[in-house]
This record gives sequence, structure tokens and C-alpha cells, in this order.
Amino acid sequence: QMHVAESGGGLVPAGGSLRLACTLSGRTYGSYAVGWFRQRPGTEREFVGTISGSGDKIFYTYAVKGRCTISRDNAKNTVYLQMVSLKPEDTAVYFCAAGVIPTERAGLYEYWGQGTQVTVSS
Repeated sequence: QMHVAESGGGLVPAGGSLRLACTLSGRTYGSYAVGWFRQRPGTEREFVGTISGSGDKIFYTYAVKGRCTISRDNAKNTVYLQMVSLKPEDTAVYFCAAGVIPTERAGLYEYWGQGTQVTVSS
């Protein structure tokens, strides 16, 4: 069993930055890809970006490309989502999930966190 937990959300002004963390525990951390998703008010959950278990494959959705960076620290069993130049439309609950392969398809991730709220004020 894998336990996934997000942290680092909060209130930030437009143009600001935030770093979210996704901590994994339980099974072999390094073998799992980790994806980031978000759910904005009144919308369905959407893909943000993902990183492979080895860290050699990383890709993002077009809406955040250039403003988000995903990295992983295997020593801390943690994957980070660094966001810069935040916009009010980035306001959402951000989720991370662990799975076998890095993919934009939410259904292929096995383990999910509870989410962390990010609010960007205008």
C-alpha cells in the first residue's frame, strides 16, 4: 500500500510563486511515476504535469508549461511542483498521484492524495 500526501498549498497574490510537495510512503517510492492534477471550482480534475520514477521523463499540460517545474528528491521520497507567475485561474485543489507510468490519464494512477488548496488572489 502506498500513502500519498500533498502539502504547501495556501493563498498567494497573482504573480507570486508556490512550491507544493507530494510525499510518498509505503512501497518502493523510486519505482513510481507521480502526476500532478488540479480541480478548479466547477470543473473536472485536469492534468498539470508528471514525472517518471527515474526522473528522466517530465511533461506538462500546455496551460502551465513554462510556469511549472516538477522535480523529485528520492532521499526524501518527495516530488515537488514549483509554480511561478501564478494567475487567479490557477486557483484549484491540487492533487498528486502515484502510478506505474508517467501519463496525463488520471485513471492510470493507483494512489491519490487528499489534495491541497491553492488560492491566487487578483
